[in-house]
Amino acid sequence: MSPRPQPGREYVLTLSCPNSAGLVHAVSGFLVRNSGNILESRQFDDRLHGRFFMRVHFDVSDPDTNAETLRYRFGPVADAHRIAWTLSEASTPTRTLIMVSRFGHCLNDLLFRRRTGALNIEIPAIVSNHRDFESLAETYGVPFHHIPVTRDTKAEAEARLLELVRELDIDLVVLARYMQVLSDDVCKRFEGRAINIHHSFLPSFKGARPYEQAHARGVKLVGATAHYVTPDLDEGQIIEQDVVRVDHSLGPRDLVTVGRDVEAQVLAHAVKWHSESRVMVDGNRTVVFR
Repeated sequence: MSPRPQPGREYVLTLSCPNSAGLVHAVSGFLVRNSGNILESRQFDDRLHGRFFMRVHFDVSDPDTNAETLRYRFGPVADAHRIAWTLSEASTPTRTLIMVSRFGHCLNDLLFRRRTGALNIEIPAIVSNHRDFESLAETYGVPFHHIPVTRDTKAEAEARLLELVRELDIDLVVLARYMQVLSDDVCKRFEGRAINIHHSFLPSFKGARPYEQAHARGVKLVGATAHYVTPDLDEGQIIEQDVVRVDHSLGPRDLVTVGRDVEAQVLAHAVKWHSESRVMVDGNRTVVFR
C-alpha cells in the first residue's frame, strides 16, 4: 500500500480539454512555478474525439502555498487552453453516504476497507429502507438512518435523504445493493457523485432471483458492474467491471456467493478510484486512471 498523502502538502489536479500542442508543458510549467514536484502523472489523448485528459498527483515544497493559492494561479492557464479542471488536497477523505437494503456484503466490505485504511473515505451515515444492518453500523460506530420507502412515502423518503446529504456535507453517495429506484430528480442532483453496483446478468435476467435464472440457463461467467447513477436505470457511465468463470458444478447458492464477492470487489474499486479523483466522466463513458 502506498504512503498516505501528507495533509497540506499533496494535491491532485485533474483536467480535460480540447487537444492541442503544449498542454503537458503548460501544466508542468505551472507546477514548476509553484514549487510543485510530480509524484504521479497519467494522461490520455482521445484521438477519436480530439479530447485530452490528465491527472497529476504532486506535492509542494513552499509552506505558504495552499489549495486556494494553487487554484487562483491555475485559473489563467485553464482559461488559455479551455480546460475543465478540479484541484483538491490528496489527503482529504471523501465524505461518503452508503445506502443499503437487505444484502449487506458490499456494505460490510466498504466498512472494513475504510477501517483498515484501504479507502480514503469518511462514512458519516448509512441509510437503509430496512433495519437489517443497524447492528453492523453500530459495530463500526457509524450512524444508521432507517428511512422506510413505500409507494406513498417515496417523495418524503427522498426528501429526508437529500436533507441528510446537505446536513452531512456528503461528497459521494454509494448504493451498496440499495434495492429502490431513485427518482429522476434525485439522480440529477447526484450526477457524477453517486455510484451503483449490480450483477452482470442485466438485461437478460431481471427481477429478484437473477442467479437462479442464470443457473437455469447454464451461464459460464458471473460478474458485476459499478457505474454512476443517472435517470436511465442501470445505464450510467461505467467505472469498473469484472467477471469470474463458473461451470456446471456450481448450484444457484454457489453462484450467489461468487457474485457477491465480485460485486463487493468491483464496488470497492469504483469507490476508491472516485475518491482519489481517478475517474473522469466523458459523455456516456469514463476515463479511469487506475
